[in-house]
Amino acid sequence: MPPIPSPRFAPPASPHLAEPERQRVLIQLLRTHLRPYKKPIALLVLLQLLQTSATLYLPNLNADIIDDGVVKGDTGRILELGSVMIAISVVQVVCNIGAVYYGARTASALGRDMRAAVFDRVQSFSAREMGHFGAPSLITRTTNDVQQVQMLVLLAFTLMVSAPIMCVGGIVMALGQDVTLSAVLLAVVPVLGVSVTVLVLRMRPLFRTMQVRLDTVNRVLREQITGNRVIRAFVRDGYEQDRFREANTELTDVALGTGRLMALMFPTVLTVVNVSSVAVVWFGAQRVDSGAIQIGALTAFLAYLMQIVMAVMMATFMFMMVPRAEVCAERIEEVLGTDSSVVPPAAPVRKLRGQGSLELRNVEFSYPGAEQPVLHRIALTARPGETTAIIGSTGSGKSTLLGLVPRLFDATGGEVLVDGVDVRELEPELMARTVGLVPQKPYLFSGTVATNLRYGQPGASDEELWQALEVAQAADFVRELDGGLDAPVAQGGTNVSGGQRQRLAIARTLVQRPEIYLFDDSFSALDYATDAALRAALARETAEATVVIVAQRVSTIRDADRIVVLDEGRVVGTGTHRELMAGNETYREIVLSQLTEAEAA
Repeated sequence: MPPIPSPRFAPPASPHLAEPERQRVLIQLLRTHLRPYKKPIALLVLLQLLQTSATLYLPNLNADIIDDGVVKGDTGRILELGSVMIAISVVQVVCNIGAVYYGARTASALGRDMRAAVFDRVQSFSAREMGHFGAPSLITRTTNDVQQVQMLVLLAFTLMVSAPIMCVGGIVMALGQDVTLSAVLLAVVPVLGVSVTVLVLRMRPLFRTMQVRLDTVNRVLREQITGNRVIRAFVRDGYEQDRFREANTELTDVALGTGRLMALMFPTVLTVVNVSSVAVVWFGAQRVDSGAIQIGALTAFLAYLMQIVMAVMMATFMFMMVPRAEVCAERIEEVLGTDSSVVPPAAPVRKLRGQGSLELRNVEFSYPGAEQPVLHRIALTARPGETTAIIGSTGSGKSTLLGLVPRLFDATGGEVLVDGVDVRELEPELMARTVGLVPQKPYLFSGTVATNLRYGQPGASDEELWQALEVAQAADFVRELDGGLDAPVAQGGTNVSGGQRQRLAIARTLVQRPEIYLFDDSFSALDYATDAALRAALARETAEATVVIVAQRVSTIRDADRIVVLDEGRVVGTGTHRELMAGNETYREIVLSQLTEAEAA
């Protein structure tokens, strides 16, 4: 089989990424996920156009009421134009409600689709990619980052679509009222544009720093919640409080920096607005006095000026959101653009002819960027009906070796074969049915004992669950739980002890009934009596299956049919307990560190 290429990792988000590149990433992300919603977006734009047109026409009607009705004392004209204004206002309200409705639905659908896309991609990641990003960062990207992009789209649909129409339309209508007075606009619009641009450019780097520091707060908090018992045991509450205070303060400082700039933006815009309004009234009064324009036209001009300024302020809201949304889009795209190192086969094998034999041929594995491989040319064979044990010092690569079989990550060299077929060619569902792994740190999902045991075999009966619990030496304590199989299990299994969690994880794998059992130091939290009873029951239950056990405790693996000794990622010995005691110094040292010479013999 040809060597598997190294996975493509997206480059880490760079704070110095060129501005056009950031915008391109955001635009590309939105283009991809908004494509299915072309019709709602087109309807939304139409409604915004109608609503904005109605808004622009209202000051003109108001001017006619003043000039043709109030000044001349024509009550009929006032009532006639007032009726038209009411009708146009109703149209404006209806169109605005419709635009907001479709905008909110489309933005919410976009957020849903992006979260689903990120979730699906993360589910395809191997342990290598999970370590590359880290769980806290992936949580932030799936929730907060997606929310920021969703909020930008919502504001764009509800504000930004109408802002340019209102701005351009306001200028045109203002020119229609009085061209000379419109010279004020030549000063107002550029000043507003420059002011907003300067503030937004200063906010951009702060938004990136804010997201990174949000990751840090998430990571620290997650560690403290998960490691609460360790913190209490070592009385490190003060130290952890200082850690969180430091991370929280750093995030707060950046948030305050952006908040100050945002707070400065609105007074700046309002100052320009008020000064321009005074200028319009000053010069407009002179033109009214000279008879160049009427009072109604001046009133309408002031209304159009406010509409233009409101359009600029709506654009300001957008400019405030865009920098942060660009950063978030870049982080989302980094996840979506990362390929998993565990690639599904193009033509998967859907059936195996053997009974679960396992073979590793010259297997090597290296982590990205590592100077030395974790595993060096590992050769190992495990047959049905036999128990193969793997032992070695901490860091010798035992768990890594076991993780290659169910493809938690792929070997960077050599082959891992199940019934003579490379695991990279097996259909994932077939792999799940054939290989059962009990990890070193067993994880239970929130739910009940039964839902956890049925995780790999949803159709398992209660009798099968109890049988698995009996073998795993967990039936007694499950019967004592309130509800038995329906007893609640907290997230991570935190409401049961470490030994109970391990036994439930073993029972979950037994319910699955795979042909190959992989136990990754799965008996470490058990006392010696429970360990011995469990292994005796397992021997009967898995008599025809292939069993591979990774263990630190010699008593757990001394009766295995074959013991493989690892040292610094290399196989330094293979044989039975007696053979290795007689001829392998590494194994002998491990055994005598736990047992006396007489006990070992």
